[in-house]
Amino acid sequence: MSGFTIYPAIDMRNGKCVRLVQGDYAKETVYGDSPLEMAALFADQGAEWIHLVDLDGAREGKTVNDVHVKAIADRLNVKVQVGGGIRTEKDVDDYLSNGVERVILGSSAVSDPAFVKKMLKTYQHHIAIGLDARDGFVSTEGWLETSSVTAVELGRKLAAEGAEVFIFTDIATDGMLSGPNIDSTVELAEATGKQVIASGGVSSLSDLEALAVRGPEGVRGAIVGKALYTNQFTVSEALERVGIK
Repeated sequence: MSGFTIYPAIDMRNGKCVRLVQGDYAKETVYGDSPLEMAALFADQGAEWIHLVDLDGAREGKTVNDVHVKAIADRLNVKVQVGGGIRTEKDVDDYLSNGVERVILGSSAVSDPAFVKKMLKTYQHHIAIGLDARDGFVSTEGWLETSSVTAVELGRKLAAEGAEVFIFTDIATDGMLSGPNIDSTVELAEATGKQVIASGGVSSLSDLEALAVRGPEGVRGAIVGKALYTNQFTVSEALERVGIK
């Protein structure tokens, strides 16, 4: 099961580490005052990657918590991927030139396809496409809007434009600890022929194992958030279960 990556998630709002339920800003729990300290904890447990989300940025359409992102990329020996509020080439370049390994483009994949196409061409594997779906249809603007395009349709189109990595979130499962939507994740991987990272719903080590065994079908990683914060398991236990440690 090696080749499968665990991405501990840190969602940032007002400079703090928080979790939302199904993307609802009214259902927020604060889990820490310092994203850097939280990332250091995950790195100490063996995480090779940290997944960062700028929730304020996603809502406002511009980067807001970038200072925390850059601090983590600069000070810790981990790879960082970040999404939320990234709308311009300057945003992308600013992150990548400050040590961030991968920038996630989400809403702009629907609202500004020409921009995404250009970013894929310019920055290639440093760009990941975040496809957040509600009932199969892509949601945008911090999940406040639902589009008329399905994740599979958009995934195919962007794979043809050069996208190599997709992050798939089933909003119905996010923050619910109800188990990931494995079928939809595999469906996207098979439709695009690219790497897909599963996001949302991971609640147990067996959920991670169930995703990791689908590696040959293109499921190459899992983003884990709430399960870590509610002590369902640790990063080191997760790495051990999927055969990374």
